[in-house]
Amino acid sequence: MNKLVIAAFAAAIAATTVSTAFADDFHRHDEWHKGARIGHDDWARGRPVDWRAHHLRRPPHGYEWREVDGNWVLAAAATGLIASAIAASH
Repeated sequence: MNKLVIAAFAAAIAATTVSTAFADDFHRHDEWHKGARIGHDDWARGRPVDWRAHHLRRPPHGYEWREVDGNWVLAAAATGLIASAIAASH
C-alpha cells in the first residue's frame, strides 16, 4: 500500500513539473497579426505545423504554418509577412 501511495505522489509531482514547464512554452505575442512581420529569430526557432492535422487552412504558395511559443503563425517563409496568427490561450 505504501508503495502505491509513494508511486501516486511521485507521479503527481512529475505531472506538475511537466505541466509547469509546458506552460512556460506559451507566450502571447500581440504584435503578431495579419500584415505584421515575425522576426527571423522567432521564425527560425518555430516548429513547422502540419496544417491538415490541426484543421488549419492550406498555406498559400511560399507560406507555412509555424508554432512559436505556443502560437500558430502563418507567414511567408522568405519575408516573415504574417497572413494569420492564432494566439496562445494561456
